[in-house]
Amino acid sequence: MAEPRTDLPPTHTIKPIDPPPAPGADSTSAQLKADIDSGRTGDKTEVFDPGLAPLGTDDEAAGHPPSPEQVAQARRSEGDARWTATGAEKASYAHHRQNKALPYFLAFIVLVALIFASVLWFK
Repeated sequence: MAEPRTDLPPTHTIKPIDPPPAPGADSTSAQLKADIDSGRTGDKTEVFDPGLAPLGTDDEAAGHPPSPEQVAQARRSEGDARWTATGAEKASYAHHRQNKALPYFLAFIVLVALIFASVLWFK
């Protein structure tokens, strides 16, 4: 078994992230990004996702940063409930590991393999 390397700095990107405080009147873009990184929005798994330009940087550079009210509204609407509000269930690995497309994909692969084998067999 390989010995752990001590010459490499530790990486903290694989540790789960705690969710930021609940949306309020003083919400920031960093809190919205933390909502996404912590998995609160249901978009991805709960790990740190380093970005070259943090969320909201373009708006701030253009001189129009989002107001705390706009960010609070975005944080409320980006919640986990948006995936089930329309009656549709989450359908990917990132969404509580439910993937309804996988059985159809596997059936398609088997069907293509059977067609390919039958063409070769009867040729």
